[in-house]
Amino acid sequence: MHLPLALLAGTSVTPIPVPTVDPELVTPGPWGFGIIVFVTVAVVLLAADMTRRIRRGRVRADIQEELDAEEAERDARAREREDRDDQVL
Repeated sequence: MHLPLALLAGTSVTPIPVPTVDPELVTPGPWGFGIIVFVTVAVVLLAADMTRRIRRGRVRADIQEELDAEEAERDARAREREDRDDQVL
């Protein structure tokens, strides 16, 4: 017959505490529900704000690219005019 390891080591076994409250009855209650609702609403609002800011940044980048392209085209035309004027003289 095998003896338990605790008996061989000369120590006593620590008893497992018995829960005094039924785990089925423990719930977060109205405060827990309120906190979860608050966190959910905050996450949804932050996600909507982030989406709006990303969209706005993309639109601004597209507009800046168009402005840069127009400026480069205008500079190229000005250089062509200067080259033609220099050739005429």
